[in-house]
Amino acid sequence: MATRRNSIADPATALAERYSATRKLTLDLAAPLSDADATIQPFPDASPAKWHLAHTTWFFETFVLRDHAPGYRPFDERYGFLFNSYYEGEGERHPRPRRGMLSRPSLDDVRAYRTYVDDALLTALGSLSEAALDLIELGINHEQQHQELLLTDILATFAANPLEPAYSPDLARSEAAEPAGEWLPGRTGIVQIGAADTGFAFDCERPRHRVFLHPHELAAPPVTNADWDEFIANGGYRTPTLWLSEGWEWVCREGITAPLYWHEDGTHFTLAGGIERDPAAPVAHVSYYEADAFARWAGARLPREEEWESAADAVDPASGQQLDRAEAVIPQPKTSLFGSVWEWTQSAFSAYPGFAPAEGAVGEYNGKFMCGQIVLKGASCATPRGHSRASYRNFFPPHARWQFTGLRLARDC
Repeated sequence: MATRRNSIADPATALAERYSATRKLTLDLAAPLSDADATIQPFPDASPAKWHLAHTTWFFETFVLRDHAPGYRPFDERYGFLFNSYYEGEGERHPRPRRGMLSRPSLDDVRAYRTYVDDALLTALGSLSEAALDLIELGINHEQQHQELLLTDILATFAANPLEPAYSPDLARSEAAEPAGEWLPGRTGIVQIGAADTGFAFDCERPRHRVFLHPHELAAPPVTNADWDEFIANGGYRTPTLWLSEGWEWVCREGITAPLYWHEDGTHFTLAGGIERDPAAPVAHVSYYEADAFARWAGARLPREEEWESAADAVDPASGQQLDRAEAVIPQPKTSLFGSVWEWTQSAFSAYPGFAPAEGAVGEYNGKFMCGQIVLKGASCATPRGHSRASYRNFFPPHARWQFTGLRLARDC
């Protein structure tokens, strides 16, 4: 959960505008989809677009309206069971692997649900407590996470179709050039990482604390598609000594020979359909296992979370290629630490010294996942601009690669 908003409370009108803009973008992202498109679940870790639209609405309905708006009547009492994700404190829920079986409610029903909750929340907003306003802030950031998930999950859905349909033919393109230079020296000694006491942050980003950095360098550019072609040609997926034990077992078991969505003819599947790969663009849709193996092949390593964050402290987190409006996106060459692809680190997602989850069900937001997950930093082309920051701690299990995930190399000095 978010632990603090700005020390000076946002006016209700500003919060209402941010809420409405976020909710509208989600609907815009789903606009190209049919009811069938929005119902399909390509694999258990992904969710149908319709479920994303409903779950984010359930979040506001449950934690804000039900708990803080006296007299609120739920849109449909059954939706709590259908659209709760993982909050044990909210009771039983529909099994995650079977979300794609929910042909009803229809996509139009879910849109009606969103309208009902939006009207109720905006009507109640002026009378809500500070605690409820903090929950709205959390809900906005929660929905922004699901906007990215919606895009990556629909990419996985369409990739499973032999026709390879395009989500949208319009691509969001960046005019960024490749960064100059090869290696950038990192800070050394005692530094502080983690979110400051003011402004929004998820609970796992706090408290801010000191760490010690040994001499190191970070690669100026991220690893590109051209770099990955060389890795493949050099037998990267056939050389067991490059891989962690679990990673090699995964490669052999799953028959992995290239990043997800790559084709042997030099194309890859994207939200705009099948297109030619850009050699200069950051490689995307690689797992932690693959990122770690590539780094070892390149004679380097992955950055530690604190190294990456320290380097990003002076960088505008809204820079780089990120999501500004509803359209298809593919990673483009980048000059910023932020944007295009999330970057794997070698750091496990674990608690900072002094971490304490929030009380109640919203305390399940991050802390319960601090096992078997790896931290990623930055932002991707599908991350809503303004959502990320240097202290942001994205996390996924090491085999996951359906998100826009890439890497940047590091090395000791």
